[in-house]
Amino acid sequence: MSPTTPAAPIGPSDASQSPRFAGIATFARLPRLDEVDHADIVVVGVPFDSGVSYRPGARFGPAHVREASRLLRPYNPVQDVEPFNAQQVVDAGDIVANPFSIDEAVTQIEAAARHLGQNGTRLVTIGGDHTIALPLLRAVAAKHGPVAVLHFDAHLDTWDTYFGAPVTHGTPFRRASEEGLIDLESSLHIGIRGPLYSRQDLKDDARLGFAIIAGHEVETEGVAAVIARMLARIGDRPVYVSVDIDVLDPAHAPGTGTPEAGGLTSRELLAIIRALSGVNLVGADVVEVSPAYDHAQITAIAASHVAYELISAMTPRVEAASDRT
Repeated sequence: MSPTTPAAPIGPSDASQSPRFAGIATFARLPRLDEVDHADIVVVGVPFDSGVSYRPGARFGPAHVREASRLLRPYNPVQDVEPFNAQQVVDAGDIVANPFSIDEAVTQIEAAARHLGQNGTRLVTIGGDHTIALPLLRAVAAKHGPVAVLHFDAHLDTWDTYFGAPVTHGTPFRRASEEGLIDLESSLHIGIRGPLYSRQDLKDDARLGFAIIAGHEVETEGVAAVIARMLARIGDRPVYVSVDIDVLDPAHAPGTGTPEAGGLTSRELLAIIRALSGVNLVGADVVEVSPAYDHAQITAIAASHVAYELISAMTPRVEAASDRT
């Protein structure tokens, strides 16, 4: 092996040698960043929730999701991949973000994301509230240019300000659109539901570059039709996926800051994400898990599986020899 050839990927610790409930809770019991010679995908936490408008607590989300991820296993039978054997996936710990200054926190998150994303490494970020999507998109767009944003959420998150504050968990995609970070022809919300402030919210959202597949359409049209619409919208663009866990119905994700009735089931969400396996995914986040409102790790289990399916969708597919003949 030449000095420039990366070593074989190091995967999760062996559950037959160390119980899942023992040891440091890295995501899926993966190695730490400092234990490997390179990383293809980095799972990183951002324990920040100073941008919330209702229930706080998402700052504790990364640790909560890591705990629930202990049960994840190396082989994904639905996607038919071994995401930790085909690429080096690691846990980089948490990005430090000032809890008293949103502006400074956003700067810190962007700088850390740029650093971690060097040399082609992709980030799967665990929040934290949805404010963090803005600096993460700034870092991604610096590498790829405007990206298609695939946004799973109950809420648009394209509002202008809250109490005069331009950067909060309800505004990241408006700022991203204004800054030229997103592809205005390929971006999409999925799961939007609940009351809005006015019809103008929808008009503004369309102007900012988003199409919408509403929550009730997932039921009336079915998952297969939603997947077809999603893939047609994002096309072959570089795609950044942002998953607010409140896209799920509160029955499937009670531990979140702004719950809305009538959401997706965890099964529906996972099925839609699995359809991204052939898409050029350049990064992702899973946000708004608030442990204080969770019960029996329901929300954290869902969030850990969402992150696992995203990592699996990012896994390179090796064409079987029989398929080439």
